Amino acid sequence: MPKTVKATTAETPAKAGAAPRRAADSAERAYKAIRQQLVEFKMRPAERINEVHLAQMLDLSRTPVREALNRLASEGFLVFTPNRGFRFRGLDIDDLLDLFEVRAIIETGAFVLACERADETGIARLQRFWEDAHVRYEKRDADEILELDEAFHVKLAELANNPEIVRQLIGINARIRFVRRAQIENAPQHWSLVDDHTRILEAITRRDVEGGTDILRRHILLTFAEARTALKEALLKVFLPDTDAPRRRRARAQRA
Repeated sequence: MPKTVKATTAETPAKAGAAPRRAADSAERAYKAIRQQLVEFKMRPAERINEVHLAQMLDLSRTPVREALNRLASEGFLVFTPNRGFRFRGLDIDDLLDLFEVRAIIETGAFVLACERADETGIARLQRFWEDAHVRYEKRDADEILELDEAFHVKLAELANNPEIVRQLIGINARIRFVRRAQIENAPQHWSLVDDHTRILEAITRRDVEGGTDILRRHILLTFAEARTALKEALLKVFLPDTDAPRRRRARAQRA
């Protein structure tokens, strides 16, 4: 007999009318938890997703887990094959270049709209954020730099006053986050990011559509070599145990 997964308190309705909301909460919790594992490459590319294991791990029934998996498949994180279930899509070099290309299209389009629609208060708010954020790059902490970089671009996109643009950008960022983290860590060029962000701010202040979109496009698009190197480093983290990391760093230092 299959093991019965105990429902959490959130899934057990206490009164009539509460069940739909709690079911939605469970599906959202499952979505966020599984998505985080995928973003951090806790699952290997092409690995088949074990729904029963996920449900047990999250202490949920299989229904909200299945809803979360379907949602993640619609967003491109997973692939569903009839009779075989879900598997982690992962990334290859073409996927990575496609995603960066889409990101460039979204962000440059958002910049054009922002030049038309942003008010001075919104631009000033972005300037205050960047005044505080850019000095934190001096720590050279890859996680914080990635967080600040994503936040800057999302806040810039918000100036377009189109919530769907922001949602699409956040989704793209999630799918490339693991690779970007490896890129920042292994080929740090933090001050070029700082300079680009400063110039982008100057362009939005002037409502300089052409100048701002040119800077953004160069800032975002990866060359083939950069994408290949970043993806290789990211996959090394997935397939090699953490104990190898010091040895790899020593090897790189010796080659330098």
